[in-house]
Amino acid sequence: MNLKVIAFDADDTLFINEPYFEETEKKFCGIMEDYLSHQSISQELFTTQINNLPLYGYGIKGYILSMIEAAVKISEGTLTVNSIQKIINLGKELTQKPIVLLEGVEQTLSALQGHYKLVVATKGDLKDQHRKLHDSGLGHYFHHIEVMSDKKAIDYRKLIKRLDIVPEEFYMIGNSLKSDVLPVLEIGGHACHVPFHTTWAHEMIDHNVEHENFSEIANITEVLSLLLPKSA
Repeated sequence: MNLKVIAFDADDTLFINEPYFEETEKKFCGIMEDYLSHQSISQELFTTQINNLPLYGYGIKGYILSMIEAAVKISEGTLTVNSIQKIINLGKELTQKPIVLLEGVEQTLSALQGHYKLVVATKGDLKDQHRKLHDSGLGHYFHHIEVMSDKKAIDYRKLIKRLDIVPEEFYMIGNSLKSDVLPVLEIGGHACHVPFHTTWAHEMIDHNVEHENFSEIANITEVLSLLLPKSA
């Protein structure tokens, strides 16, 4: 591999994210439990989120709007102002969650720095992602931070063009096969999957990945044996 850039997803690759959304969803179901079962509420929220992605994109702000919209539908328009305020407060709480680095992240970044250009390539709300990276203390490791509206092949092509490299020189590391692996392989790049114990249903795929440019590891530190010279 003639790699120049190593890119990292942020949420659930560098630091914890999805468990916070799952916790918020449980609280949302608690607010709405007089109307439907928790399972039905969760399904309605998920459907609303997916339908709203073309409008709001990924991130907390779109999630808050989707919770409110789902709640109005579930309650058939009878939702009280007090309940709406509770839902808004849930969203605000999400923006203040502590940043918890995943095991081995800083060790990995420190070891790779100086050998490659390191970048962040993540989806989500621009302001929130910059806050999390700032609060994580990891920002100084990265040459570039890209908050992407989506992670499809065309989005990676645009990123690679901005980085002034070719796909063969790009290596993506992330927890989502759908967003961090398949589109990168499609354009001729390299990708490494680091599974996280919980994954948003929208990011799941129903087939195995087999490709010469694909790797899967259990812990992010294992990427060092793939990317660093044996003498390093």
